[in-house]
Amino acid sequence: MNIVCLDLEGVLIPEIWIAFAEKTGIEALKRTTRDEPCYNTLMRYRLDILDKEGFKLSDIEEVIGTLDPLPGAVEFVEWVKSQTRLVILSDTFRQFAGPLMAKLDYPTLFCHDLVIDETGRIADYRLRLTDHKRKAVEAFQALNFTAFAAGDSYNDLSMINCADHQALYCPPERLIKERPDLSVATNHDELRAIIEEIL
Repeated sequence: MNIVCLDLEGVLIPEIWIAFAEKTGIEALKRTTRDEPCYNTLMRYRLDILDKEGFKLSDIEEVIGTLDPLPGAVEFVEWVKSQTRLVILSDTFRQFAGPLMAKLDYPTLFCHDLVIDETGRIADYRLRLTDHKRKAVEAFQALNFTAFAAGDSYNDLSMINCADHQALYCPPERLIKERPDLSVATNHDELRAIIEEIL
Protein backbone atom coordinates (compact mmCIF):
# COMPACT_ATOMS: atom_id res chain seq x y z
CA MET A 1 0.00 0.00 0.00
CA ASN A 2 1.61 3.22 -1.18
CA ILE A 3 1.31 6.82 -0.03
CA VAL A 4 2.89 9.92 -1.60
CA CYS A 5 3.97 12.68 0.79
CA LEU A 6 4.89 16.01 -0.76
CA ASP A 7 5.95 19.42 0.42
CA LEU A 8 3.71 22.27 -0.78
CA GLU A 9 5.57 25.53 -1.42
CA GLY A 10 8.17 25.25 -4.15
CA VAL A 11 6.70 21.90 -5.25
CA LEU A 12 3.04 22.59 -6.03
CA ILE A 13 2.57 26.30 -5.32
CA PRO A 14 4.86 29.36 -5.37
CA GLU A 15 6.71 30.37 -2.21
CA ILE A 16 4.18 32.61 -0.45
CA TRP A 17 6.73 34.62 1.50
CA ILE A 18 8.73 35.33 -1.66
CA ALA A 19 5.57 36.48 -3.45
CA PHE A 20 4.78 38.78 -0.52
CA ALA A 21 8.36 40.10 -0.51
CA GLU A 22 8.12 40.90 -4.22
CA LYS A 23 4.78 42.68 -3.74
CA THR A 24 6.02 44.78 -0.82
CA GLY A 25 9.61 45.27 -1.96
CA ILE A 26 10.97 43.91 1.34
CA GLU A 27 13.91 41.81 0.17
CA ALA A 28 14.50 40.40 3.66
CA LEU A 29 11.25 38.42 3.42
CA LYS A 30 12.64 36.39 0.51
CA ARG A 31 14.55 34.33 3.05
CA THR A 32 13.18 30.76 3.12
CA THR A 33 14.12 27.34 4.49
CA ARG A 34 16.52 27.11 1.56
CA ASP A 35 18.53 29.83 3.31
CA GLU A 36 17.71 29.19 6.99
CA PRO A 37 17.36 25.50 7.95
CA CYS A 38 16.01 26.33 11.45
CA TYR A 39 12.28 26.93 11.00
CA ASN A 40 11.80 28.68 14.35
CA THR A 41 14.63 31.13 13.62
CA LEU A 42 13.14 31.84 10.20
CA MET A 43 9.61 32.42 11.49
CA ARG A 44 10.74 34.72 14.32
CA TYR A 45 12.71 36.70 11.73
CA ARG A 46 9.62 36.97 9.49
CA LEU A 47 7.24 37.95 12.29
CA ASP A 48 9.65 40.64 13.51
CA ILE A 49 9.68 42.17 10.02
CA LEU A 50 5.87 42.07 9.78
CA ASP A 51 5.60 43.81 13.16
CA LYS A 52 8.16 46.45 12.25
CA GLU A 53 6.44 47.20 8.92
CA GLY A 54 2.91 47.02 10.33
CA PHE A 55 1.65 44.28 8.02
CA LYS A 56 -1.35 42.13 8.96
CA LEU A 57 -2.72 38.79 7.83
CA SER A 58 -5.06 40.55 5.39
CA ASP A 59 -2.05 42.04 3.56
CA ILE A 60 -0.60 38.58 2.97
CA GLU A 61 -4.00 37.12 2.06
CA GLU A 62 -4.36 39.79 -0.63
CA VAL A 63 -1.14 38.57 -2.27
CA ILE A 64 -2.07 34.88 -1.87
CA GLY A 65 -5.32 35.61 -3.72
CA THR A 66 -3.30 36.53 -6.81
CA LEU A 67 -1.26 33.30 -6.86
CA ASP A 68 -1.86 30.15 -8.88
CA PRO A 69 -0.36 26.66 -8.53
CA LEU A 70 2.95 26.12 -10.31
CA PRO A 71 2.70 25.14 -14.00
CA GLY A 72 1.72 21.49 -14.28
CA ALA A 73 0.91 21.12 -10.57
CA VAL A 74 -2.87 20.77 -10.95
CA GLU A 75 -2.52 17.97 -13.50
CA PHE A 76 0.20 16.30 -11.43
CA VAL A 77 -1.92 16.30 -8.26
CA GLU A 78 -4.86 14.91 -10.21
CA TRP A 79 -2.67 12.11 -11.59
CA VAL A 80 -1.21 11.17 -8.18
CA LYS A 81 -4.69 11.07 -6.61
CA SER A 82 -5.86 8.79 -9.42
CA GLN A 83 -3.01 6.35 -8.77
CA THR A 84 -2.58 6.26 -4.99
CA ARG A 85 -2.97 8.29 -1.79
CA LEU A 86 -1.56 11.83 -1.58
CA VAL A 87 -0.84 13.82 1.57
CA ILE A 88 0.73 17.29 1.55
CA LEU A 89 3.06 17.84 4.53
CA SER A 90 3.87 21.52 4.76
CA ASP A 91 5.34 24.10 7.10
CA THR A 92 2.89 26.68 5.78
CA PHE A 93 -0.21 27.75 7.71
CA ARG A 94 -3.89 26.89 7.37
CA GLN A 95 -4.71 30.61 6.97
CA PHE A 96 -2.31 30.90 4.01
CA ALA A 97 -3.02 27.64 2.20
CA GLY A 98 -6.81 27.68 1.83
CA PRO A 99 -7.22 29.55 -1.49
CA LEU A 100 -4.43 27.56 -3.15
CA MET A 101 -5.76 24.23 -1.88
CA ALA A 102 -9.02 25.06 -3.64
CA LYS A 103 -7.10 25.55 -6.90
CA LEU A 104 -5.48 22.11 -6.40
CA ASP A 105 -8.88 20.47 -5.78
CA TYR A 106 -8.32 20.07 -2.05
CA PRO A 107 -5.65 17.41 -1.53
CA THR A 108 -5.20 16.40 2.12
CA LEU A 109 -2.96 18.96 3.84
CA PHE A 110 -1.21 18.76 7.21
CA CYS A 111 0.28 22.12 8.21
CA HIS A 112 0.48 24.65 11.05
CA ASP A 113 -1.69 27.49 12.40
CA LEU A 114 -1.17 31.21 12.86
CA VAL A 115 -2.20 33.06 16.01
CA ILE A 116 -4.04 36.21 14.95
CA ASP A 117 -4.80 38.97 17.47
CA GLU A 118 -7.93 41.14 17.55
CA THR A 119 -6.37 43.70 15.18
CA GLY A 120 -5.57 41.12 12.49
CA ARG A 121 -1.85 41.12 13.32
CA ILE A 122 0.00 37.79 13.18
CA ALA A 123 0.93 37.56 16.85
CA ASP A 124 2.53 34.12 16.76
CA TYR A 125 2.41 30.72 15.13
CA ARG A 126 1.49 27.32 16.50
CA LEU A 127 3.16 24.17 15.19
CA ARG A 128 0.93 21.15 14.69
CA LEU A 129 3.86 19.12 16.05
CA THR A 130 7.62 19.60 16.09
CA ASP A 131 9.14 17.81 13.07
CA HIS A 132 5.62 16.89 11.95
CA LYS A 133 6.67 15.90 8.43
CA ARG A 134 8.93 13.10 9.66
CA LYS A 135 6.45 11.99 12.32
CA ALA A 136 3.63 11.83 9.76
CA VAL A 137 5.69 9.65 7.41
CA GLU A 138 6.66 7.38 10.29
CA ALA A 139 3.01 7.13 11.34
CA PHE A 140 1.99 6.14 7.80
CA GLN A 141 4.71 3.50 7.79
CA ALA A 142 3.40 2.18 11.12
CA LEU A 143 0.03 1.82 9.36
CA ASN A 144 1.75 -0.41 6.79
CA PHE A 145 2.09 2.17 4.02
CA THR A 146 5.15 2.30 1.80
CA ALA A 147 5.94 6.02 1.78
CA PHE A 148 7.40 8.17 -0.98
CA ALA A 149 8.48 11.67 0.08
CA ALA A 150 9.66 14.64 -1.96
CA GLY A 151 10.38 18.27 -1.19
CA ASP A 152 12.54 21.15 -2.29
CA SER A 153 14.40 22.24 0.81
CA TYR A 154 16.20 21.52 4.06
CA ASN A 155 13.03 21.37 6.15
CA ASP A 156 11.91 18.41 4.02
CA LEU A 157 14.97 16.27 4.70
CA SER A 158 13.70 14.64 7.88
CA MET A 159 10.65 13.21 6.08
CA ILE A 160 12.70 12.36 2.99
CA ASN A 161 15.33 10.56 5.06
CA CYS A 162 12.83 8.26 6.78
CA ALA A 163 10.65 7.55 3.71
CA ASP A 164 10.94 4.26 1.83
CA HIS A 165 11.46 6.13 -1.47
CA GLN A 166 12.71 9.70 -1.84
CA ALA A 167 13.38 12.56 -4.22
CA LEU A 168 14.21 16.25 -4.25
CA TYR A 169 12.13 18.64 -6.36
CA CYS A 170 13.90 21.69 -7.84
CA PRO A 171 16.21 22.01 -4.81
CA PRO A 172 18.98 24.60 -4.40
CA GLU A 173 22.31 23.60 -5.94
CA ARG A 174 24.03 23.29 -2.58
CA LEU A 175 21.47 20.72 -1.42
CA ILE A 176 22.02 18.67 -4.60
CA LYS A 177 25.76 18.70 -3.85
CA GLU A 178 25.21 17.80 -0.19
CA ARG A 179 22.85 14.92 -1.03
CA PRO A 180 24.09 13.20 -4.20
CA ASP A 181 22.28 10.04 -3.03
CA LEU A 182 18.85 11.56 -3.74
CA SER A 183 17.05 11.58 -7.09
CA VAL A 184 16.30 15.08 -8.37
CA ALA A 185 13.22 16.07 -10.41
CA THR A 186 13.26 19.45 -12.14
CA ASN A 187 9.61 19.40 -13.24
CA HIS A 188 6.38 17.53 -12.53
CA ASP A 189 6.84 15.15 -15.47
CA GLU A 190 10.14 13.99 -14.01
CA LEU A 191 8.59 13.63 -10.55
CA ARG A 192 5.72 11.65 -12.06
CA ALA A 193 8.23 9.32 -13.77
CA ILE A 194 9.98 8.67 -10.43
CA ILE A 195 6.66 7.88 -8.74
CA GLU A 196 5.48 5.71 -11.65
CA GLU A 197 8.59 3.58 -11.33
CA ILE A 198 7.91 3.05 -7.63
CA LEU A 199 4.24 2.25 -8.17
